[in-house]
Amino acid sequence: MIRFCLAAALATTLTFLSNSAALAELQVGAAIVDVSPTQFPVLVNGGMTSKTAEQIKTPVSSRAIVISDGSESIALVVVDSCMVPKMLLDDAKNRAAKRTQLKPDHIMISATHTHTAPSAFGALGTDADLTYIPLLRERIVESIVNAEANMQPARVGWGAAEAAEFTALRRWIRRPDRIDNDPFGNPTVRANMHAARNPDDVTGESGPEDPELSMIAFESNAGVPIAVLSNFSMHYFGDSPISADYYGLYCNGMQNYIQQKYPDAKNVVATMSHGCSGDIWRRDYAAAEPSQYDTIQAYTDALLNIATETLETIEFDDADTIDMAESRFRLNYRVPDQQRLQWAQQIVDTLEGELPKTTTEVYAREQVLLHDLQSTEVVVQAMRIGDIAIATTPNETYALSGLKLKQQSPFEKTMVIELANGADGYIPPAEQHPLGGYNTWAARSAGLEVQAEPKIVAAGMRLIEQVSGKPRRAVTQAKGPACQATLDAKPLAYWRLDEMEAPIARDSSKNHRDAIYEPGVVFFLEGPASAALTADGEPNRCAHFAGGRLRSRIGNTPQGYSVSMWFWNGMPDEAREVSGWLFSRDHAHSITKFGEHLGVAGSGDEAGRLIFKQGTSNETLVGTTVIPRWTWNHLALVRDGSKVRVYLNGNETAELQSDSVTEPQPGLDQIFVGGRSDNNSNWEGRLDEVAVFDRSLNADEVKQIAAH
Repeated sequence: MIRFCLAAALATTLTFLSNSAALAELQVGAAIVDVSPTQFPVLVNGGMTSKTAEQIKTPVSSRAIVISDGSESIALVVVDSCMVPKMLLDDAKNRAAKRTQLKPDHIMISATHTHTAPSAFGALGTDADLTYIPLLRERIVESIVNAEANMQPARVGWGAAEAAEFTALRRWIRRPDRIDNDPFGNPTVRANMHAARNPDDVTGESGPEDPELSMIAFESNAGVPIAVLSNFSMHYFGDSPISADYYGLYCNGMQNYIQQKYPDAKNVVATMSHGCSGDIWRRDYAAAEPSQYDTIQAYTDALLNIATETLETIEFDDADTIDMAESRFRLNYRVPDQQRLQWAQQIVDTLEGELPKTTTEVYAREQVLLHDLQSTEVVVQAMRIGDIAIATTPNETYALSGLKLKQQSPFEKTMVIELANGADGYIPPAEQHPLGGYNTWAARSAGLEVQAEPKIVAAGMRLIEQVSGKPRRAVTQAKGPACQATLDAKPLAYWRLDEMEAPIARDSSKNHRDAIYEPGVVFFLEGPASAALTADGEPNRCAHFAGGRLRSRIGNTPQGYSVSMWFWNGMPDEAREVSGWLFSRDHAHSITKFGEHLGVAGSGDEAGRLIFKQGTSNETLVGTTVIPRWTWNHLALVRDGSKVRVYLNGNETAELQSDSVTEPQPGLDQIFVGGRSDNNSNWEGRLDEVAVFDRSLNADEVKQIAAH
């Protein structure tokens, strides 16, 4: 009897373990459901004013992938729509949960952001198409149900490639003398989309790009592809409605490629999710020649070439764990003050219930709507599939926001999907708001509070930590030989200007002399392309100054001091008398007798040359080399008693010099980088790798630091 009981217990244990192992096996299913409208005309979102479509150019779809490890199940859904509101998506999730094993908070639904799909969300001059919404909701649910029904044992893999020629920054910073008016009649537009159509109007891009094309692929245990989820940061190409834009063409092209190579993959599902693209488009305004991909098909085919090559490199493995977490919280809208509300209401009253037809009417109506709404709930999610992480935002998020999540994620394999679980509009990083522009004009499509972006990114980062069980990574830039040479020279302070947000510029020396960014600085752009500054091909990062400065204190240096920095001038020479001041040592808000100021001359015979000016003297030291706009250069300012030397690009011969200036004076311990002490003609362009020394550097040290 005892032996029988032991044998039975052992058999039960083995059966339980066997069942547990089976339950732990990754299961994946996928499905595509057509969500094209059946009634015409249909409203189309994505424009300033309302428009309709009468026909379908390409179908629009809901593409779903359901993943389970036996204990947790998640659904990833991508819908061909400009934006889909949270209320509609919550309804779809609850309906899907009743027909599947999924929980509502374990379903992610995102929009591709095609501007040629039926309107599911009221924004700017277009209302939601109320006839279309029930069809969209039901077919999203149907895609989730069908995907779960198609589940089978599977393995997962990750692939990523650089696709820089297919994406570019579309938001550029305007010159301070060419500020535009906003829809409310105020001159606030220092940065705007497509401002670089005229390069003379702008000083440079307002942020970085994210060129990564990433993919999560699933295959059966027999090696047959089941699904591929791609992610890319490019806003949209542009097409005729009704159309899925390049997203649909990409998905169909990927499926055709897989089916030709794997005849058994008849039901493979490819989907393209929208990466962080609020400030991104396909045209590179900085390029000398326009893109060769001037049609949507040519663009898609070329992008697919990269994607299919990357797909062939993916290695598949079992995912030991899947998990998902969600956070919901309220954010305020930037509601109009009483004066603007009164202005807006007067305009809305004249519409007499009709839709707005001008930009002014559109934004007037938006003010009234924001006043009525006051606040909203946003949804942020994070998922883990083995060693792969996915984070979401419910917004049109800038590329920088996606990079913040990717670079801090505990997992190197991290995808960020925007316009997921809601349609809460643009959320520029907080430092972008003072620069104004379309992406900041208060409306339902861009109306959340100024701190919305840091709050949403922080929520996403916390959720990634939660599902991974690991802390976030520290974002630190590698030290190349020129960087190390700067540190070896023992600076008082060394600011690499590689931050992702204000207000602190970290001191990379051991002296803890952090500096402060003023408003009017944007972050994480590409710095000098010198491999000597970083390592292993890592991009060097810098800050772009657009009226703001970097402020710090360095103490008294009566015998002399030195300043080293890289600079990139965005201002045309003829724009003003001084293109911009790079460095200033003086009392704040004034120019005093003993102050010292280094910059680049503007209009006149000295245009494009370095200049050094001391105090209130009329004498100006002028360099010999004309520095081309939009090029990286290195300078070193060396002060030694009554001597001043400024070296350019590591040259042994000084660019400008004098042996008879006034010696550095005690009490002038405040320094300003990227502007003058009185805020006159501040720098308009990029700066990087700023180091301050309490001694005079020698020529060899300057050469090493300048990477020459």
